[in-house]
Amino acid sequence: MVIKPPTKENIVMIPFMAQGHIIPFLALALRIEKTNKYTITFVNTPSNIKNLRSSLPSNSSIHLLEIPFNSSDHELPPHTENTDSVPYDLVPKLFEASLSFKPHFRNLISKLFQDENEHKRPLCIISSMFFGWCAEIAHEFGLFHAIFVAGGGFGFACYYSLWLNLPHSNSDSDEFELPDFPEASTLHVTQMSDTLRAADGSDSFSVFVKKVFPLWVKADAILVNTVEEFDKTGLNYFRRKIGRPVWPVGPVLFSSGNKARAGKEFGLSQEICKNWLDKKPSCSVLYVSFGSQNTISSSQMMQLAMALEACGKNFIWVVRPPIGFDINSEFKANEWLPEGFEERIRDSGRGLVVHTWAPQVEILSHESLSAFLSHCGWNSVLESLSRGVPMIGWPMAAEQFYNVKLLEEKIGVCVEVARGKNCEIFHEEIVAKIELVMNESEKGKEMRKKAWEIKEIINNATKDEENFKGSSMEAMDQFLNAASKLRGEDKGEIDGAPLSVHEEKSCICIN
Repeated sequence: MVIKPPTKENIVMIPFMAQGHIIPFLALALRIEKTNKYTITFVNTPSNIKNLRSSLPSNSSIHLLEIPFNSSDHELPPHTENTDSVPYDLVPKLFEASLSFKPHFRNLISKLFQDENEHKRPLCIISSMFFGWCAEIAHEFGLFHAIFVAGGGFGFACYYSLWLNLPHSNSDSDEFELPDFPEASTLHVTQMSDTLRAADGSDSFSVFVKKVFPLWVKADAILVNTVEEFDKTGLNYFRRKIGRPVWPVGPVLFSSGNKARAGKEFGLSQEICKNWLDKKPSCSVLYVSFGSQNTISSSQMMQLAMALEACGKNFIWVVRPPIGFDINSEFKANEWLPEGFEERIRDSGRGLVVHTWAPQVEILSHESLSAFLSHCGWNSVLESLSRGVPMIGWPMAAEQFYNVKLLEEKIGVCVEVARGKNCEIFHEEIVAKIELVMNESEKGKEMRKKAWEIKEIINNATKDEENFKGSSMEAMDQFLNAASKLRGEDKGEIDGAPLSVHEEKSCICIN
C-alpha cells in the first residue's frame, strides 16, 4: 500500500516591481516555505523573474511564474520592469502600467485551477499594496486575499493618509496634521517627496493611488512587515481605517549571505569586508548607504565626503552616481568626490569606499559597527534594528521620512541629519550628528541602549519555540489558519468575524 504525502496548499504571491517590495516578498515566501506545509508560486514580470532565479536557495521549491509585460507598450523604455531601471520621472508610468496585469493575472489563476497537479491549485493570494485589484480575482475563485505591506505600519499609515487626503494642498502653512491620523502629530512639507509635495489630486500618481488604495477594504487581511510592540500606532491606524485583520509578521528579512538583498553582485567581497572590519575596534565603524534606488546630489556628496574625512571615524561608504546621472553607471570619483579623497582614505586605512553594492547584513552584524547613516528604507531599518545598530536618518523618498519620524520621535534610535535629495547640507552639520551618535555623549549612549532593547523585542517577536511563540510568529499562524479555513463555500470565522469574502465585514481590530 502506497501512502501519498499530504497535499501542500499553494500560496500565490505577486509583489510590485521594485527591490523594496520584491526582497521582503521573497523573504516572506522563504519563511512560509520553511513550515513545510505550503508551496509558493511567485509571480512577476520576465526580467524580475530572471533576476530572482539566482536568489533562490538550491533546495527551494518556490515556483517562479512570469506574467506577460512589455514596457514599450506603456511609453516606457524597452525592458523597463523595475523601479531601479526606470528614470525617476517615468516611475509613475511604471505604476500605471502595472494596472495592465489584472487580466493576465486572472488568466494565470484560472490556469492554476485547471492544472491536474493539486499542489498548484491556490489557497490564497498575497499581493502588493499597489495590487488591491487582486481581491476581486481571489474572491471570484473563492480564495483568501491578503495585502502585504513590505514597509512599516507608521510609515505607510502616514504615506497612505497623505496620498488619499493631500492635506498640505489645503494648508497655507508648511506644517499640517493628517485628518484621519492625528496620532502622527505634525508633519512638515519638507517631509514629503517632490512628487507628493506637488500633488494636487489630478496628477498621474494621485490618479493611480485613488484607483488602488481604496481597494484595500476588499482584502481579507493586511500583513505588515513590522513588529506589534514598537509599531502599534501605525497598525491601529489601518485596523481602524480598513476594518480588516492587520497582522504584523515582521521582520521578514533575508539571512546573511543572500545576494537577493542587493539584487546585484557585491562591489566588495564579504571576505575583504570582514577582514577589514575585524581589524577595527568594537563599536567604531560608521556604515553609510542610501539603498538600491536612492542617491544624493553632487554637492551633497561632496559635503558628505568632507564630513567623513573630518570626523575621524572609521567608515564604509557605498557610493552611487549622483542625481542627474544613471544610478547604475560607473562611479567617477575624480568628478564627484574631493580631489584625492579615495587615495587618502585608502592609505589611512580608515575607510572603505564601495562602488555599487556592499554586503549590508554582514556589515551591520559585525561587532565593530557603531551606527548606520541611511535613507531609512524599511528593509534597511529592520536590518539595522535587528542587530541593535542606531541610525542617522537621511530620508529620500516615499515613506522614508515617516520611518525617520517614528525612529527618532517615538522609539529614540535615530537622529535626522538631512531631508531629501535637494536640501542644502554642510559637512559641519553631518560631523555633528555623527559625533552625537558615535561618541560617548548621553544621547549616543541612550540611542545605543534603546537600539539594543529593540533588538531584544525583535528577537522575542520572531521566536518560534516549543514553549514560546513570539507575536510576529503568532500573527503569521493566525493568517495561515484564516486562509486555510476559507474556501469558496466555507463560512467559518476569523477571530469571531464572518469569513465570507463575498460580504462586507464589520471593523475587526486584532490587538
